Amino acid sequence: MQRRLILLLVTMFLFINNFTTPAIAAETNHGAEIFSAQCAGCHINGGNIIRRGKNLKKSALERYGMNTIEAITGIVTNGKNNMSAYKDRLTPEQIQEVAAYVLEQAETGWH
Repeated sequence: MQRRLILLLVTMFLFINNFTTPAIAAETNHGAEIFSAQCAGCHINGGNIIRRGKNLKKSALERYGMNTIEAITGIVTNGKNNMSAYKDRLTPEQIQEVAAYVLEQAETGWH
C-alpha cells in the first residue's frame, strides 16, 4: 500500500512537471500494453466507440473530472454506466499503469 501511494505521488509530481523518468516511462509502456489489450477495443486512439463525447481526450477528461490518476483508477476499477469494471481482470498495479498511460496520452494528444 505504501509503495502504491509513493508511486502515485511520484507519478502526479512528474506529470505536473512534465518530466518522465525511466521508471515512469516503463510504467506507461506497460500501461500501453494493458490499454492495447483491454481498452483499445472501445477507446482506440483515445476515442470512444460507445459514447463519442466520453472519450479520453484531455478536454473530455477535464470536462468530466476524470483528469487525475484517482479518477481514472476509480472508473477503471469500478466501472460506470457503459464502462465495465476491471477490478476482477486487472491488478491494482495494472490499473495504475493504464491510468498513467491514459493521462500521458491525453497530454500529448494521443500520439
